[in-house]
Amino acid sequence: MSRIGRLPIAIREGVQIALSPGNEVHVRGPRGALSVRVDPDITVRIGSGQVAVTRPSDQKRHRARHGLYRALIQNMVTGVTEGYKKELEIIGVGTRAEVKRGVLEVAVGFSHPVFFVAPPEVTVTADPGRRGQAPRITVEGVDKQLVGQVAAKIRSIRPPEPYKGKGIRYVGEEVRRKAGKTAAK
Repeated sequence: MSRIGRLPIAIREGVQIALSPGNEVHVRGPRGALSVRVDPDITVRIGSGQVAVTRPSDQKRHRARHGLYRALIQNMVTGVTEGYKKELEIIGVGTRAEVKRGVLEVAVGFSHPVFFVAPPEVTVTADPGRRGQAPRITVEGVDKQLVGQVAAKIRSIRPPEPYKGKGIRYVGEEVRRKAGKTAAK
């Protein structure tokens, strides 16, 4: 049996979980609401204070989906209670990030600033950084997948390059550096 799939999901205080007839799980909490449509073969049972996900057989497709849907429901419970957050930093001289009227404006070495409009479910904030500190961009929301996708799109504006390390990277991300050219002797 799936090691992840067999673990019960604890329903935290302030969270309501409902199962609709179309095998759709709805999770509502203090930060918002999320829903996911579960494969009809996978059974979701809402009990006293916990949710259990089971599968009908040991077929490969059932085993694969068993852990998947359990993890998705767990991520929704965590999202509506705590939320998810990704932080990015911009490395390089003359770089900056600023949010104006919900639009992220990033200057990262191009001849023009780059504008990024985030979906309404996600909050994007920018810290300009002080002397000696890199500007930071914070992406927050209740949907783990959407927060990660928006952060990846912002990073793709100018991914870190391997020679000087300039670009947009996740906080704590290590960039493998390459040696530059050597002088001919």
